[in-house]
Amino acid sequence: MGLKQRVRHDMEAISNEWVESGHLNPGDIFVVGCSTSEVAGERIGTSGSEEIAAVIFEALSALPSKLGIAIAFQCCEHLNRALVVEKETMLRHSLEDVSAIPVPRAGGSMASYAYKHMKNPVVVETIRADSGIDIGETMIGMHLKPVAVPLRFEQRMIGNARVTAARTRPKLIGGKRAVYDRRDAGYDAY
Repeated sequence: MGLKQRVRHDMEAISNEWVESGHLNPGDIFVVGCSTSEVAGERIGTSGSEEIAAVIFEALSALPSKLGIAIAFQCCEHLNRALVVEKETMLRHSLEDVSAIPVPRAGGSMASYAYKHMKNPVVVETIRADSGIDIGETMIGMHLKPVAVPLRFEQRMIGNARVTAARTRPKLIGGKRAVYDRRDAGYDAY
């Protein structure tokens, strides 16, 4: 199996795991960090590939229509890990756009490809995502809401890159008298 076919297979597997997890809800923001260099088996930032980005983008593009989520594609460090989102997402979540257009050498191949293929893309500097996937250790944590909870999916690699997945949950506040589950508080399960 060639690299593109392997990436397609891996992305299909992890996308299915996300759908089955129940952690993606309508209106959620899902952040994607991706090093196509790492997917190809090279060191991050050295061998970006929009061909690999195309396969990953195609697999992830089904999630918004299927689940009602918004996807944010993280740029590389040369754009301070800004994010490519649809303008509709920026407006709905009161995000602020910045003046930058990702290209493979400043933004990364994944963000560059996403920018070229989204309906109405904009770049925003910060976001507070509900969940995300990090392909190739690109460090998406700065874009997740507190508190991030790692997910242990079976699909641990995309091509040659390690994959980390996380969802978020509300902070647990209070003390020993606090109740965190509606059932424990006497409410019906929701």
